[in-house]
Amino acid sequence: MKPQAFDLIVIGGGSGGLAGAFRAASYGAKVALLEPKELGGTCVNVGCVPKKAMWLAAELSQKIALASSLGFDTSPPTLDWKEFIVHRQRYIAGIHASYMKRLDESGVVLMPCRGRLLDANTVVNADGVPLTARHLLIATGGHPVRPDIPGAELGKVSDDFFNLCAAPARVAIIGGGYVAVELAGVLQALGSQVEMFVRGPRVLDGFDTQITDELVADMRQHGVRLHFGHAVAALERAPDDGVVLLAEDGTRTGRFDTVIFATGRRASTQDMGLEAAGVALDPKGFVQVDARQDTCVAGVHAVGDVTGQAALTPVAIAAARRLMDRLFGGQADARLDYTQIPTVVFSHPPVGQVGLTEAEARERHGDDVHVLTARFRPMLHALADSPQRSLFKLVLVGADKRVVGLHLLGEGADEMLQGFAVALKKGITLADLHDTVAIHPTSAEEVVLMR
Repeated sequence: MKPQAFDLIVIGGGSGGLAGAFRAASYGAKVALLEPKELGGTCVNVGCVPKKAMWLAAELSQKIALASSLGFDTSPPTLDWKEFIVHRQRYIAGIHASYMKRLDESGVVLMPCRGRLLDANTVVNADGVPLTARHLLIATGGHPVRPDIPGAELGKVSDDFFNLCAAPARVAIIGGGYVAVELAGVLQALGSQVEMFVRGPRVLDGFDTQITDELVADMRQHGVRLHFGHAVAALERAPDDGVVLLAEDGTRTGRFDTVIFATGRRASTQDMGLEAAGVALDPKGFVQVDARQDTCVAGVHAVGDVTGQAALTPVAIAAARRLMDRLFGGQADARLDYTQIPTVVFSHPPVGQVGLTEAEARERHGDDVHVLTARFRPMLHALADSPQRSLFKLVLVGADKRVVGLHLLGEGADEMLQGFAVALKKGITLADLHDTVAIHPTSAEEVVLMR
């Protein structure tokens, strides 16, 4: 069978794959995109987008509850979960339709099937049709995994959360990372009693410890029960069809209606022919790439979660676009700068950070580090006499007190971080913040008023 020839073959139709396909096509490249499932990958279908929708529902629930403390005649909020899912999936369907329209307009050939590498320039699709191209882009993302413990099949993973049609009465979440914290907040706000079981001593490794300690306090005030240093060894079916957790020290929990594992993700690289083509994987199965998104095989590239680099949707998109700028746009030096990437955890309240944590800064700069903090109650929570607090933190370096880290915990942190991230990337100092007139009364003004 004669191969079909392209300039670029993209395997994976998630955020990174789509971004790469669209950017390459904009330069006139002939592009094929292989994706057997819904377009948009994890982010659109079982990640960022539906997660943010559920987070917004949870935020509304909490705001309605606060309203009653301020004199509004409101009933305790309850969510018609199935009705909300209709709105959530309608929104996602609109994204799918937008992708299909853009693919058609850009001339990208969509093949709704898997792809397997035969060599560095040849891919065979699920129908056995060989495709050739000068460049191959691996953008197959990742998937959640269950730990290898007895009874693991009794627990759900994060993808399964989006199949829920109501809030389970009692939920155990195993893990302490992004996914665990976000699901705990959403489920607690929407009616579940949530308990988190964290193997280590804290949540959100990689975030500033002062911020995460304050977040834990806020989570507990919202009713989430957290157990640290708790290593789950097995799950067992309870007599009344619930699930019980067994710890490595032999202790047993009470019955839970639902258990959700948020204990990590694995690269989706299985049965793709990568090893046969000579593409190197690390011990965890992630595709190894250099700073230019190139693998060890000439002409084969990878972006996004499949590489294990900063598993964030905007990172995959930015890396793919810059890669295509280099391959097809004549920009020989184009590549993504992986430093100072802003990120937000949609907890309750949200956490955002950009740059170095205090510990990282002190490891690099020693006594040249200065730290400023502002701890306060946002105005709405002060009016309602709610105990929820915000904590903002600046990490500064040197005599000019250059800002190398900004950490925000509190309402609006997700929206206000973006602009400050631009400023930090440009090398602002504390004096620059002080020269900026505050917007009052807001939480954001605390960043420019810290002294």
